Amino acid sequence: MQTADDLRRIALSLPRAYEDLHRRRPAFRVQKRIFAMLGVAGNASLFPELAADQVAVVKLDRDDQLNLAAAHPGAVRPTETYGHHGWTYLRLPDLTEDTLTLLTRLAWTHVAPKQLSRTLS
Repeated sequence: MQTADDLRRIALSLPRAYEDLHRRRPAFRVQKRIFAMLGVAGNASLFPELAADQVAVVKLDRDDQLNLAAAHPGAVRPTETYGHHGWTYLRLPDLTEDTLTLLTRLAWTHVAPKQLSRTLS
């Protein structure tokens, strides 16, 4: 069972990642590009039983998004509005640390400059 603090720790451990706000919500960026957010708007209709800090969104490659949603039904789900762009909801309590780490690293890799993302390999 993962929390917002776990996502924050994982995200900030990635090269040149930093936290700021996007629409008054915690967002994690690399070179000004968002790769993850906490407490995302629009989660109430999908996950009414969860508090806002138990839902995150990450930016994934479309193939990764579809594969991970299939592998983790209910816990990983494309967003309704921007899912086709890779934005993906995460139910944090339903994820293991290994899965959250994988999702966060994939999101970071997707938006980081290629030269920088090669440093993570």
